[in-house]
Amino acid sequence: MKYYIIAGEASGDLHGSNLMKSLKQLDAEATFRVWGGDKMRHECASPAQLIKHYRNLDFVGFTEVVGNLRTILRNIEFCKQDILEDQPDVLVLIDYPGFNLRIAKWAKKQQIKVIYYISPQVWAWNAARVRTIKKVVDKMLVILPFEQDFYKQHDYNVDFVGHPLLDSIDAYPTNEDFRAKNNLPLERKIIALLPGSRGQEIKNLLQVMLQLVPHFEKYQFVVAGAPSIDAAVYQKHIDKFFQQHHKNEHFRTKSDVKIVFGQTYDLLNNAHAAVVASGTATLETALFQVPQVVCYKGSQISYEIAKRIVKIKYISLVNLIMDKEVIRELIQNDFNIGNLNHQLIHILEPNNRQQIAKDYQLLREKLGGGGASERSAQIIFDFANGKTASSAVV
Repeated sequence: MKYYIIAGEASGDLHGSNLMKSLKQLDAEATFRVWGGDKMRHECASPAQLIKHYRNLDFVGFTEVVGNLRTILRNIEFCKQDILEDQPDVLVLIDYPGFNLRIAKWAKKQQIKVIYYISPQVWAWNAARVRTIKKVVDKMLVILPFEQDFYKQHDYNVDFVGHPLLDSIDAYPTNEDFRAKNNLPLERKIIALLPGSRGQEIKNLLQVMLQLVPHFEKYQFVVAGAPSIDAAVYQKHIDKFFQQHHKNEHFRTKSDVKIVFGQTYDLLNNAHAAVVASGTATLETALFQVPQVVCYKGSQISYEIAKRIVKIKYISLVNLIMDKEVIRELIQNDFNIGNLNHQLIHILEPNNRQQIAKDYQLLREKLGGGGASERSAQIIFDFANGKTASSAVV
């Protein structure tokens, strides 16, 4: 079977690659043409089967999208032409709604089978889009437990397959050499800084995160570098911060802040606490049982627009799934060093950490158990072959 898969960000690349692994186990003749990242490229028979890397696709925020609209429209037209030339048996779309829903609408007219894996967050910002989804998506696979009920309210049956992060984390091989490899002293507990996977996120978040360093002298700070971002980008922010504070007696050397690439799970497995950009990383951090503070800051215009149309109480997946504030969220103007310092102190206190650990365990139970990638691959394979059997979580 020929599978055309489109993911537009780092988390989609991760979930797409695991889906591809499972499809290859089911379908010995599987071939892929993909939009994604390095992980999806690794699962392809040839690097050329990665048509576009997500680093060239990922625009976040209303003003940012408008500013790059010409590029986005060119990519959409290129994608349509590429799909026509490839003639896949099935088109698999992973999240990335602004782009993928346009492709789904077009693909339906071309009589191409369309499966959406990992639903757009229409429950948060645009429930009216469910009408479009019902018309253009042949099968929807959802990974959050409340999404199935949401779609049912709109008379649309979807398959809840569980969350694929459980498989990724459970399959993670513990690296006992992480500290030694990165020259991280054993006597200092680690505070992980995860400022996001996009350039604009890092710019908005990292400078504030770094201001924690002089307040927590006993801790080692480690930044999780995104694979799509050059090391020089992080180093520029760190250098700027140390230049501004070099006279501060609390600063000894730049070794107080380290950057690691391709080792995020190793970092979380060793972290005592974390400060995390809103997104999939908040859920990964929770599944590693690391107390965290969640941060978000975008352009003021984008934030004001989002505030008026987003219809959810929380921005982090952890709090959304639990339907309560398990972890503190610092959004826009609330994201400042005063609040961040206070919240980090809060999650370092033993009693608070115990409660967070209990909530994290309940969170894992709500996610439906392992096997999401295998269930999803089975559904996709069966559907592409004209079968209707479901492997969804009951």
